[in-house]
Amino acid sequence: MAARIPALLLCGLLALAGCDRQAPAARGGGAAIPVTTAVVQPRPWSDTVQGLGTVRARESVTLSAKVSEIVEQVHFDSGQKVAAGQPLVTLRVDAQRAALVEAEAAAAEAEQQFRRLESLAAQQLVSRATLDTQRATRDAALARVRQMQSDIGDRQIRAPFAGVLGIRQVSPGALLTPNAVIATLDDISRVYVDFQVPEAALSRVAQGAVVSARGAAWPGRSFEGRVQTVDARIDPQTRAVTVRAEFDNPEGLLRPGMLLDVSLFQPPREALVVPELAVVQVGRDSFVYRVDGEGVVEQVPVRTGLRREGLAEIAEGLAAGDRIVVEGTGKLRPGVKVVDAAAPAAAEGGAAAPAGHAADAGAGGQG
Repeated sequence: MAARIPALLLCGLLALAGCDRQAPAARGGGAAIPVTTAVVQPRPWSDTVQGLGTVRARESVTLSAKVSEIVEQVHFDSGQKVAAGQPLVTLRVDAQRAALVEAEAAAAEAEQQFRRLESLAAQQLVSRATLDTQRATRDAALARVRQMQSDIGDRQIRAPFAGVLGIRQVSPGALLTPNAVIATLDDISRVYVDFQVPEAALSRVAQGAVVSARGAAWPGRSFEGRVQTVDARIDPQTRAVTVRAEFDNPEGLLRPGMLLDVSLFQPPREALVVPELAVVQVGRDSFVYRVDGEGVVEQVPVRTGLRREGLAEIAEGLAAGDRIVVEGTGKLRPGVKVVDAAAPAAAEGGAAAPAGHAADAGAGGQG
């Protein structure tokens, strides 16, 4: 019995030594996980930025009155085009006209009295103070005339600029108050389209760049404009900036509030592009799984550029020729071994293409 104890201890030590020798093989150990991979290759990539834009009138105003008064005449119809300064609504002005006549008579009398005293003052027959008092009286009377003329002008509502009127909201005989809407007026001979551009694409937006827009209201028709300005601030929530483009609108087809699909075009350039599915997003960080020559994956941080149509531009982190995991990233961790699921199918079909050839990074058409 005592002779067996050293033998058992020796077996235990040999077993521990065997475990130690197997520990370095943990990297890539176990069965390889089937995934879909792709080789990163440079390809032509157009910096076309797409987004949704909202049409805004070049000039827009809601017409209302400055005073409360009865509507005497309405000089326009709904949807009518008007010129700048054209009369739209006339309010009752009988009392103001009578007050103007009275004010003009008082001003004329004050002016006549001032001229008389001015002549007497020149002969030193009245004091300078008397003349100054009459001058103030005359000036007050003239100011009263101007005030009454302004009151009458406030009762004639005119178009502040040329444009198209909306639906008429008033009728003759109605009491119009300052809060009441007469109609809307929009200058749509040229319109603005405001749309969002990602922060990453800001350096590629230039004043005067060509913009194309399409709307559901006019299927099959494209409208062309140019970038007029870029907002001075970036939205900290969306990390996007508002860009304003200007479009000629001679037919009036683009209406304020209309939603458009906007494309901002740039010349094509060479870029590293991968399927967007390969990019794993954790918070504000992005990474991909790169496969080394032994089939072992490593987690590589990347900085992405523009994304569209299921593709993502890689600005930093990868190089041409790198093999990355496209599908199956959810079951991976750094150091595990993978096998391309497409490789056996390619071998059985007699194809000489390497594994993942059908899923080369950037496949899926031109950008």
